[in-house]
Amino acid sequence: MAKITYIEHGGKEHVVDVANGLTVMEGARDNGIPGIEADCGGACACSTCHVYVHPEWVERLPVKDDMETDMLDFAYEPDETRSRLTCQIKVTDAVDGLVVQMPEKQI
Repeated sequence: MAKITYIEHGGKEHVVDVANGLTVMEGARDNGIPGIEADCGGACACSTCHVYVHPEWVERLPVKDDMETDMLDFAYEPDETRSRLTCQIKVTDAVDGLVVQMPEKQI
């Protein structure tokens, strides 16, 4: 289990425990975190689970694959370094303490 901090665009924080094996997107969905829509249900076929990863976590996460990189082109104001799709981040003990911030909107 990992503790993940989700920060809404306006600054409100939600700290939740997410079971290993789920994705960061599923953790948001299962805990009613606003700001992550996940329209495709985690198939990496949209960009509505886009977040900005806290700078200290950028290098600690697995690298983006080509499909995630391509989908981020459709995200609202993507940041080349910090933008990730939460459906592509698997929860493990290694991501305990992860902090992500939602963009102003999802498109």
